[in-house]
Amino acid sequence: MLAWPSLDALGVDAFVTTRHGGVSAGPYATLNLGLHVGDNPADVLVNRRRVAAALDADLGDFVFASQVHGRRVAVVSAADRGHGALRLDDAVASTDALVTADPGTVLAILVADCVPIILADPQAGVLACVHAGWRGTVAGVTGAALHAMQALGARPERIRAAIGPAVAADRYQVGPEVAAAADRFFGGNTGGIMRPDGSRSSPAGRWLFDLPAANRRVIRETGVPDGQIYGSGLSTASQIPDSRGMNIQGPELFFSDRAARPCGRFAAVVRLRPREGT
Repeated sequence: MLAWPSLDALGVDAFVTTRHGGVSAGPYATLNLGLHVGDNPADVLVNRRRVAAALDADLGDFVFASQVHGRRVAVVSAADRGHGALRLDDAVASTDALVTADPGTVLAILVADCVPIILADPQAGVLACVHAGWRGTVAGVTGAALHAMQALGARPERIRAAIGPAVAADRYQVGPEVAAAADRFFGGNTGGIMRPDGSRSSPAGRWLFDLPAANRRVIRETGVPDGQIYGSGLSTASQIPDSRGMNIQGPELFFSDRAARPCGRFAAVVRLRPREGT
């Protein structure tokens, strides 16, 4: 697991899993957390229980969504715990962002190149976990989650945002229809988000879309200070050597749908740490 210490200090457990430490085999090796990708369901449940144990929680405390690349946000509470944890058919339907104000309820979003985003206002006791692929990004899912948090008492100037590992712009080539959708959503201002793919091997009319940067802009424009938006510095679909020349990220560390199909899913996980005695 990779965590954000700045959130831990505020009473928020927030992390993303890697692809290591589980029991799944083949293209799902080893910590696949997705029940919907063709892996052995029994192995997935072992993996999910391992993640829950690392959090000192029960799998029944988790809430999973049936993600559809849309903008629907679901506000969940203790009554929703367990939805989607053991099987697909009772996950929160057609939802790409989960919000809670309930300490102990664990929110989980599954990804393999799309952007996982954790949002927290510890003072208000409100959290969100967001799945933002290109469709969800230009549909406004991240802004919708922030507005749902504000309806529960969160304030933008207090929110901390953690943007997890996702496909880097240099590996996320899109066509003109995606570029046009992004252009509409951002009102024609896609500087720093979209650029033409100038590589010799690229067909004309292809673009490179920086999904993490796009969502960072949405978060910032909602009123969250830039200094309270934390990235990960990690990419899913490309391998970048560290200072010792070792590949520490990309498909060696995270599942990537662009790097291999089929593949597993890793998770962004967040909860308000339960108070002692509860």
